[in-house]
Amino acid sequence: MADLRSTFIGIKSPNPFWLASAPPTDKQYNVERAFKAGWGGVVWKTLGEDPPVVNVSGPRYGAIHSQDRRVIGFNNIELITDRPLEVNLQEIKETKRKWPDRAMVVSLMVPCEEDNWKRILKRVEETDADGIELNFGCPHGMSERGMGAAVGQVPEYVEMVARWCKQYSRMPVIVKLTPNISDIRKPAEAAKRGGADAVSLINTINSIMGVDLDNMTPWPATGGYATHGGYCGPAVKPIAMNMVTEIARSPATQGLPISGIGGIETWKDAAEFMALGAGTVQVCTAAMVYGFKIVQEMTAGLSDYMDSKGYTSLDDIIGKAVPKATDWQHLNLEYVVKAQIDQDSCIKCGRCHIACEDTSHQAITDYVNGARHFEVKLEECVGCNLCAVVCPVENCITMVPMAEGSLDPRTGRKVGGHRTWKEHPNNPNAKLAEPA
Repeated sequence: MADLRSTFIGIKSPNPFWLASAPPTDKQYNVERAFKAGWGGVVWKTLGEDPPVVNVSGPRYGAIHSQDRRVIGFNNIELITDRPLEVNLQEIKETKRKWPDRAMVVSLMVPCEEDNWKRILKRVEETDADGIELNFGCPHGMSERGMGAAVGQVPEYVEMVARWCKQYSRMPVIVKLTPNISDIRKPAEAAKRGGADAVSLINTINSIMGVDLDNMTPWPATGGYATHGGYCGPAVKPIAMNMVTEIARSPATQGLPISGIGGIETWKDAAEFMALGAGTVQVCTAAMVYGFKIVQEMTAGLSDYMDSKGYTSLDDIIGKAVPKATDWQHLNLEYVVKAQIDQDSCIKCGRCHIACEDTSHQAITDYVNGARHFEVKLEECVGCNLCAVVCPVENCITMVPMAEGSLDPRTGRKVGGHRTWKEHPNNPNAKLAEPA
């Protein structure tokens, strides 16, 4: 049976599934229920200085639903903890004492002044927590006060605060990064320069969820007004995985431990993040939608998958897909695939034809010999995958590689070889590089 035990920057947990800093980790009652359900660790909801912040007493959450009412996008305007600092610290200490085998990381956010960080670090150390996470990602409420994403968007501030935390604390330091930035690698590099032990990402994405068209007010509203909030849930997973990958494969941050966050709600999501370089994964939205026991499906699913592949430990997965992530210019332009429709599975809905006919390459028939029939025109197909994406029947349409040496009926050229854009004759830079 696969060993799911995790050691991340020296922090041990029975599995890599941690609850992210958010309402599910706001108090001892919640965290102990989570541990009983099987979570390997938590990041305690972000602590700040007293007096505590004041949250709105109105809608704090919004969502985008699929047609079957599944939550696919989630928005919040929740601030950091609104409970007194001393109460949180006492509960953290008590919970860690009762659950010594679970990871206990404390999220922190205070004004960007050295003394403020020095004071709170000393108090958190006294709880015997395993580590701290610096919340440089919150995009609303706190950022207007010069904290959260306002720090995370300035690499110099990220480096400075990380260095303070390493100077004034024995605890491992994780820097939580904001996705509301043009290049995620820059703050990650800054965190590393500041001595941070790891980064976690992504925090939520700035968003407005919709508009009440009867009242002409953004939604959800508080007293007739609304504000931007943080977007998360399954819809952000591709964005999060890209940012994790960029840090994992960048020479400047390669090897920097990563805790992956963003739309994780199944074991498969977690395995994908880990394959792209995450050592642990953090979950919030899925727990809020489905409850704490969802972790049991995650751990069982990950264990079964690892057993089926012969993987014995998490190290067999972590980062294994990173070497195959590259830039577009390095892709093989001589690789050729063609769409293939499984006629036995086809329900003749016509979506593939409509998509291809209206918006792509007119490579799928609708009628053949007077009968409704969908077939790929190989002489027109570029293998773009659009038809497979819109098809409502899983695996009805697949992309089949053409054999080496065969003739591509679209181009009239033989299939095979390896040539990237850097070597392609249509690339003006490649032409400039040719010897005289």
